[in-house]
Amino acid sequence: MSLQKARAHKIADVLIEALPYIQRFRGKTMVIKYGGNAMVDDALKHGFARDVVLMKLVGVNPVIVHGGGPQIGSLLGRLGKDSVFVQGMRVTDSDTMDVVEMVLGGLVNKEIVNLLNQHGGAAVGLTGKDGELIRARKLILRRDAPELLEPEIIDLGHVGEVQSIDVRVVNLLVQGDFIPVIAPIGVGEDGRSYNINADLVAGKLAEVLQAEKLLLLTNTAGLLDAQGELISDLDVGRVDELVRQGVIRGGMLPKIRCAVEAVQAGVRTAHIIDGRVEHAVMLDMFTDEGVGTMIRRR
Repeated sequence: MSLQKARAHKIADVLIEALPYIQRFRGKTMVIKYGGNAMVDDALKHGFARDVVLMKLVGVNPVIVHGGGPQIGSLLGRLGKDSVFVQGMRVTDSDTMDVVEMVLGGLVNKEIVNLLNQHGGAAVGLTGKDGELIRARKLILRRDAPELLEPEIIDLGHVGEVQSIDVRVVNLLVQGDFIPVIAPIGVGEDGRSYNINADLVAGKLAEVLQAEKLLLLTNTAGLLDAQGELISDLDVGRVDELVRQGVIRGGMLPKIRCAVEAVQAGVRTAHIIDGRVEHAVMLDMFTDEGVGTMIRRR
């Protein structure tokens, strides 16, 4: 059956619009932080996998870093262990860290790898412990309060931050036409495992790889202004002003900071995109409008 004329023109327009982006991004590295609704909704999961495989087939090099907080919380609950958070970070004792490694490095990581492979990709799962990919150090959390004579040090257990990244294993996989899928677990100099925020890992990885783009999938449309309208294009020079105005706040603040640091370190652009939109990655990569907020230096 032949295409109806109107539909045929629409498809042709989409392909023509995508062509310059495919040409521009061919051979470039894109680091994608995968999380939120896109990881739990079946249609979104399959759409994400198809997007990533398409990117690889047209010559783009996607590198995926994933989260898994809800899945960790779910398994902890089934094991009868409460989840405790301080300033949005999970307190991670040794038993909890075992669950984190099981969920992130096993269940979630291998599900993503399997999805990509089902849709024609060649994905390989890693944690930051493989090939000494992510060297971590313990995150020190300080709380200041007027009633305290000195800052309070809060022990979050096995919660870490990135000390350094060695991308040799990632480069080997990319050169072999594989899609790396990375769980944000690092290892300290003492051999201990550390759970690290996936946004931070994605940002640091994008910096070291000198990626063309950093894409952070979220459960929001992007950064909204004081009137609730989407800010589609944000210069890094405006960020401090928007923080003072209260436009950037709450959970959006660390994402914006992560994106700004990546751009200032040489990543061309960072994007906070709406993972609730089916094919959000492809729409952001290969169309003029995109589906979120782009952060860049002018």
